This record gives sequence, structure tokens and C-alpha cells, in this order.
Amino acid sequence: MTGHPGAGSCVAPAKDAVRHHAHGGGVPRLIFWELTQGCNLACQHCRAEAQAVRAEDELSTGQIFKVIDDITSAYRPVLILTGGEPLYRPDLFEIAEYATRKGARISLATNATLITPEIARRIRDVGVQRVAVSIDGATPEIHDTFRGIPGAWEAAWRGIENLKEVGLPYQLNITVARHNKEQVPAIVRLAEERGAAAAHLFVLVPVGCGVQIAEREMLPAEEVESLLEWLYETSERTTIEVRATCAPQYHRILRQQGGAGAVARARASAQMALGERPANGHPVMPGNRAAGSKGCLAGSGVCFISHKGVVQPCGYLPVAAGNVLQTPFPEIWENSQLFRELRDPDLLGGKCGECEYRVSCGGCRARAYYTHGHVLAEEPYCAYVPGSF
Repeated sequence: MTGHPGAGSCVAPAKDAVRHHAHGGGVPRLIFWELTQGCNLACQHCRAEAQAVRAEDELSTGQIFKVIDDITSAYRPVLILTGGEPLYRPDLFEIAEYATRKGARISLATNATLITPEIARRIRDVGVQRVAVSIDGATPEIHDTFRGIPGAWEAAWRGIENLKEVGLPYQLNITVARHNKEQVPAIVRLAEERGAAAAHLFVLVPVGCGVQIAEREMLPAEEVESLLEWLYETSERTTIEVRATCAPQYHRILRQQGGAGAVARARASAQMALGERPANGHPVMPGNRAAGSKGCLAGSGVCFISHKGVVQPCGYLPVAAGNVLQTPFPEIWENSQLFRELRDPDLLGGKCGECEYRVSCGGCRARAYYTHGHVLAEEPYCAYVPGSF
């Protein structure tokens, strides 16, 4: 597999224009930040290829503070602190508190097994606004097998209860693959019954450890389509926010099934999830089809910073746009050739380039890269034939 030809290059910005033309005025809404590869689990699908010990080349606390300064000097994104297991870093609370003081909104992505009552209080007190917990089974057997450690399911729910005790909202992140596809409805019911704010379905992306299980675990395109149609139907009756992640086809299905009203409600729900308000200043009332206003946001509304400081379009797309140790984050975001290309739907290849939904969906760029070796190739796990609806 070869890298994108423009991945590490930059073009000079137009003077006084860098804040306004990154993507039609777009700014990073979500920045996923891999603070460490260290983790106490051994998940079969791990994007980070996590290790039992922390790597020596992680960004230091001081380097992280400098990057936070660079980011918040230009933007006010949601920073999702992740790993590995971010609680492996003893300075996690210091980092979260510093970012909060600088004006960023902070979420935490964790397996929750290390969250004691004291840690839950500290997470709340440093300004974390929501915690995403990975739950991949409705039963311990399914979850623990995939996560690699017996007792992980029970420990995760103990951690969740500790979060609830201190009043922190949490969501379930569900990686969907062949081994657990039949349990997805039951996991969503668990989320409803146990007071989750949301359930986000992540369709498996073959990256990191996930490459090794792709052949046996990837859902074929037709099954992805059925899953997303089920999710749409579920969103009509669920009491919580449900969202499809790494499945941009869902935005096509929203438009096919619900039209403009569904899309507007999805956009409002995404704004609520980000803590945003509309132009009139009143709080956004969410609909349940929480999916945002666009499919693949890699490099246009979302990006990823690795534990080494490498900036990628997303955590599942291992192509570098730059490194924050060498170039300030705003310059990477606004001037990376890779990001500029990802922001232009007219550059998409194959059937994605021919599709009438290429702007609202865009296809998963990570799965395209895995299959074809190029970030602008067609999405290989989409069953839709352009022009057929």
C-alpha cells in the first residue's frame, strides 16, 4: 500500500485568508487526540495497535500544552482525548484542565475499566463534558472476547456507574462487525435502559490490528446497507441520540428515507452533541437521527493527532498531513494539500465521483485507502449504484 502523493506537502496560504478558506470557511469541529498507545486491554480491532506500556516517543506535557495553545488561538473545537487508554497518562487531568481553560470543549474516549469513583470525580472536575465508552457486546462473552481481557465488560459498566454517580453524561461507542452484528439492537437497548446520552455505531474499518481480522469480520456492503436502514428506523423511536460513524452512506439513507426534514433534524442533533447553538441563540432541540450534516468529515470537519504529533485526516486513515512538532496545527489544517483534496468532492474517483450523493456522503476515505491505496478512490463497502434511487 502506498501513501497519498500529496500527503506531507503544503502550499503557501493566501495572505489574510487562511482562517476563511480551509473548507468554505470550515474549521475543525472535532479533533481526536491519541495521547498514548498504552492500554490495559488487547482489542482485536485496535486502530492504535495499543501496547501494555507507553511509548517513549509520546508528546510530552509541555509539547501538548503548546499544541493546545496553537489550536485554541484559531479555533474552538471539541477535543476528544483518546488512546490506547488515555487514563494511562498520569497527566491526563492536567491536559484536560489546561485545554478547558483555553476554551476547548473536552470529551474523553475510554474503555472505562479504570474509572473508579475518585477518577470519575477528577474527570468531571477538570471540565470533561462527555465520556465515550466502548461497549461491543450485549453480553460479557462477546465484549470480552473482542476486547481481549476477561472481565472487561463488567469493569466497563462499573466505570460507567461511577460516571453516572458524579453526573457525567456518557455515550456507548459500538464497533460493529460480523461477530456482534446480531447483538447491536440489544446493545442500543442497554444504552437506553442504563441512561446513556447516545449510542454511536462504528462500522469496522480495517486499520491497525483491524487489518488482521478484516477478512473474517468486515460486513459486506449489503449488510452495511441493512444495518444503516435499521438504524434509521430505530432513530424514529429511540429515546436517545443514535449515530452512524465511519458509515457515510447513512447520510444518503437519511435523504432517501426522510428528505430535508430528516437532514435538518440530524444537523440540529449534531449541533446539540457539540454544544452549539443556532444563529437565534436558542438551544438546539435534537432529533433522534443524530448524524450531522455530512458523511465522511475526514480532513474537512474532523482530524486526528497521533501520540507522536502526526496529523491525519482521521484516526482510521494513516496518511500524514503534517506533524505538530514541526508545523503549527492551524497551518496544517488550512494548507495541507491532502486536506485540500479531501475537501473537494469533485476529485473523488470511481462510483463515488459519479454519485449524486458525493457531497452529502463522500464515501469512507479510510476504507477506500485500505482497499485501493488512494484516499480519493471509491468506497468499497457501499452497495448503492449511482442514479438508481
